Amino acid sequence: MNKVYIGIGSNVGDRLLNFKNAVELLVENEKINGLKISSIYETLPYGNTEQNNFYNAVLYFLTSLSLTELFDFTKEIEKKVGRKKRQNWGPREIDLDILMYNDLVYSNKSISIPHKDLVNRDFVLVPLLELNKNLKHPESKIKLNSYLLNLADKYIISKFEQNIR
Repeated sequence: MNKVYIGIGSNVGDRLLNFKNAVELLVENEKINGLKISSIYETLPYGNTEQNNFYNAVLYFLTSLSLTELFDFTKEIEKKVGRKKRQNWGPREIDLDILMYNDLVYSNKSISIPHKDLVNRDFVLVPLLELNKNLKHPESKIKLNSYLLNLADKYIISKFEQNIR
């Protein structure tokens, strides 16, 4: 079984409902097991800052899906939840980013594993470390908490005390 961490974010519509719908669609897949969900964090937008605040979290699970199958499945979920094509780093109903897939280091025109901005975003690092405080970056082998300690930019506003399952 493959160990996967996925970042989930939303800043359009009912953000919490978008999270719930995406998680529900994810766990309906019989090839996904052992889902764990970090806390949800309200965060400032990254990149294009002229938009609503986000809710962000990280999901962890085991899967027999290949990386390509998982990537296609996450894009299918985004469509079903109602994601519309907009500019890069723009508003979105739902965003599912594969952050880590085992200890794989891989890149093509569609995907980079680990996610290329993983170490630059507190709203990714904090929930990742909440799920596994000993995680290391697959390529550098540096503990993720070291990256978090050295981040200059902070995007997390608050921890959202709400469960999505």
